[in-house]
Amino acid sequence: MYGGNSYGTIFEITLEGTLTTLHSFDSTDGADPYGGLLEATNGKLYGTTAYYGADGDGTIFGLADGLVPFVKTLPIVGKVGTAVTILGTNLTGATAVSFNGTAADFTIDSATEISTTVPAGATGGKIDVTIPSGTLSSNVDFRVTR
Repeated sequence: MYGGNSYGTIFEITLEGTLTTLHSFDSTDGADPYGGLLEATNGKLYGTTAYYGADGDGTIFGLADGLVPFVKTLPIVGKVGTAVTILGTNLTGATAVSFNGTAADFTIDSATEISTTVPAGATGGKIDVTIPSGTLSSNVDFRVTR
């Protein structure tokens, strides 16, 4: 379970079988990674350790490994007019939302949430949110039903 060293290691294996160590724990930042990793919309991987850290009770850690930020939609399927919540990071300055290229009206609810509805003419595909630093795309294609 530990792998790499006695405190635990986070590693990546490519489809070709190349193994790369991303992080080795040293007890100051936790030990015995517990459970899987979760990719957040900011592009970082998060997880937990069972032991050590500041109080000895384990840690919650984040790992930036070059993954790009994205948006997540709730739900991931709907017909025209369906309410959709878009979750992400730094959405406050959003200037546009589109469903596979079809513009949608939207409301910025917070820095991490936008409300919209599936616009007329939308087709299945990525949902894009334009923010000052660029465009965030959904991690899963949205499916438009009839």
